[in-house]
Amino acid sequence: MPHITRRQVLALLPAAGLLAVAAPARAAAGVDHARLLANTVAVFAGTPEVNARPEVAGKLAAILRTARQRLTAMDGAAEGELFAGLALGTDDVKLRQAFQYLYEIALATRTPGGELNDDATAQRRVIDGLVWLHERYYGDQSKGYYGNWHNWEIGISTHVSRTLALLADRLRAERPDLAATYIASMDAYLRNGKNGDVDLDSRFHTGANLADITANRLLQGALTGDDARVAKAISDQATVFATIDPYDLQHGVTDGYYRDGSFIQHDSVAYTGSYGRILLTRVVQTLNMLKGATSGGSEDLPGVVYRWVADGFAPLIFEGWLMEIVKGRAVSRTGTGYADTAVIVEAVTDLAEHVEDPLALKKYVKFLPAANADGFVSPLSIARYAAIRADSAIPAADLNPPERCVAFNAMDRTVHRRPGYAFALARSSERISKYEYMSGENLMPWFQGDGAYYLYLAGEDQRQVFGVDYYTAVSPYRLAGVTAPVEERRTVPELYGRDWYENPGHPLNFTSSSESQNTYVYFPLAGNAFSGGATLGAYGAAGMVQSDDAAYTAKQAGILPDDFVAYRNARATKSWFMLDDEIVVLAADLSGQGGRAAVTTVDSRIADPGDAVALTGEGWHGGAWQAGGAAPRWLRYANATRGTAVGYAFLTRQPVEAGLETVTRSRRVVRASNPDTGVTKNVFTASIAHPATGDVSALAYALVPNATEDRLRGYARGPLTVLANDRHVQAIKHGTLGIVAANVFSEGPRHAERLRVDGPASVIVRYGERTVVALSDPTMKRDRVSVLLHGAPRRLASADEGVTVRRVPGGTLIQAVTRHAYGRTFTATLR
Repeated sequence: MPHITRRQVLALLPAAGLLAVAAPARAAAGVDHARLLANTVAVFAGTPEVNARPEVAGKLAAILRTARQRLTAMDGAAEGELFAGLALGTDDVKLRQAFQYLYEIALATRTPGGELNDDATAQRRVIDGLVWLHERYYGDQSKGYYGNWHNWEIGISTHVSRTLALLADRLRAERPDLAATYIASMDAYLRNGKNGDVDLDSRFHTGANLADITANRLLQGALTGDDARVAKAISDQATVFATIDPYDLQHGVTDGYYRDGSFIQHDSVAYTGSYGRILLTRVVQTLNMLKGATSGGSEDLPGVVYRWVADGFAPLIFEGWLMEIVKGRAVSRTGTGYADTAVIVEAVTDLAEHVEDPLALKKYVKFLPAANADGFVSPLSIARYAAIRADSAIPAADLNPPERCVAFNAMDRTVHRRPGYAFALARSSERISKYEYMSGENLMPWFQGDGAYYLYLAGEDQRQVFGVDYYTAVSPYRLAGVTAPVEERRTVPELYGRDWYENPGHPLNFTSSSESQNTYVYFPLAGNAFSGGATLGAYGAAGMVQSDDAAYTAKQAGILPDDFVAYRNARATKSWFMLDDEIVVLAADLSGQGGRAAVTTVDSRIADPGDAVALTGEGWHGGAWQAGGAAPRWLRYANATRGTAVGYAFLTRQPVEAGLETVTRSRRVVRASNPDTGVTKNVFTASIAHPATGDVSALAYALVPNATEDRLRGYARGPLTVLANDRHVQAIKHGTLGIVAANVFSEGPRHAERLRVDGPASVIVRYGERTVVALSDPTMKRDRVSVLLHGAPRRLASADEGVTVRRVPGGTLIQAVTRHAYGRTFTATLR
């Protein structure tokens, strides 16, 4: 991903934005407010020409249906309610919903072709509702701002700003004071800002949240003719385009897109699939709203967003499914996966209108499985999407090459793709949170960043094997890839009787939105520095040292209150080597710690109870594997109903517990607000126990997607060899590919076959007529990494900047300057 700095972003801003930076008061001629508002109405309500298209009919019907439901609810409202069932005064979520319902009515009155279009009576009911809410529940600043800050600074303001924009003409004629009244209140509720405006130094005004706030202020300025507000909103929002440089943070902000395609929100949460998706949507909507409304500018900002899509989103979407590893607490929601991708498809469809060469984006839109366009926000997007899908001159093409390995080291994630499968790995470190829990969502997240992985198979309906039902049916201690201590943990609501830990009298000031809550409850960091890896072409290596989280470490240090509960983790050193037909997993130094046993889960998969699922295997001495803790040479899980299979080739002898059980649980066990819907799944689990006595302290196996039994039998003769597997070095060799890959976790020198590595590093070497060496620093702390390749000296053919190669006694020394590289891979080709 190209690196774009804040200085470069400012150079690309439209003229209005530049004026705002220099002197907002001089921006008066830079913005066409009428055009901005007209664009906004078109984005959300459509146009007569677009809405006449048959593809848009379903969206128009949904807008009308929702508005009529809201009007009926207004008719049935009881005393103290604006809408039936929304009791106001103490619940910020219900207040936000009341404003949302007014927006949905207003939208129908501005939707060309709809039965309520230009309905003056309905519009006046919306205006009266706005007045009523302001007088009773919103305008008094001393009574507001209870509950979640997001509802007051973003949620309510979004619905109000859009409603005011939709009804601008009616308000101008009948209530010309209302927009200014509401804007003054919205400014007053921007309490994490500064003087009623955005504060780029605020931890609340970053990433997707900043894009939401500034999009609202853009509309507010257009409504009141406030060029300075519009110009500053453009300027503030433009900062989200700048690539985050962890060595030169602007305003202390870590939230945003990184050079390797990573996206972070909430300081340390891998979040492309939720907040990253929201940011993508919002900035593209802003581009649509501003089109033709500002002078000057550049096409390069849409180009930056294109790189977000190509390098940040595309690797994470497999056959239309957005992967679990980048969703934070949203993994526990029911409408994820394919629905997430539909939101991205809408944004990409619209982005194609702004980039200089839109063909690649249009090919990608056509490549992805057909989305339910009725769920798009904009009728314009639906029409554009239909045109792309129907255009025979646009071939379908992925933005990913068929084979790809992506190290999102800035957010401790790795994605490995092949035509028949995709493998996604979630790690954690002192930089990246182990998980995210918040607001009763993702109630049992404890091990989701401890090397949990997800193996997606081609042709599968991923809703049947992953998504919310995976977390519902599979034990949180048995997520695929995880080493967990043998103990039972309690959720935050079980521990404290509410969705957070409350202790405002403590020096750390624990309240629902405090920094301490974030640090120790919502998304605690891990304690390890080593988490990352290298890529060589489409091959990859990753490693992690599993650690306790920040809460347990602080509790042991006596920093946290006595009634704060923190759990100790298991210990493990792990590597994942990602090849063509298999992913090799090594684990060493395994311990439950503190006299506890631990369990490593090789895999957990779910299937419908009626699916024809079979588990077969073979022992180390031949013959069928027998359940009960015997050591298999290989196992194979197959779902004949769906035509899928996964093999597990064990590279060392280790007793494995494997079997199937039928599990029924409510989706509410993972998210308090989920429907109380029972899910029944056939759960397959294969795991390896680590007794407290330490009898099984290392293990090695290969995940083999789409494996046949014959292929699994072939691993007895190679091509995989485990070269080292302890807490210092983990390394493998693949004889057919000519690959040696190693992770070194401790100070060197450390050896693996012909490699000598000078300390913590991840290294991949592929031998051939030309030998290619790839290396990285997974600790992100080293100034340089050196690898000595023993054997006949080799000459340099090509190398990345920062890499030097020289002959030394006994071989060839490759050295990379890794200072400030943030885990990036360096490559040298030798001959």
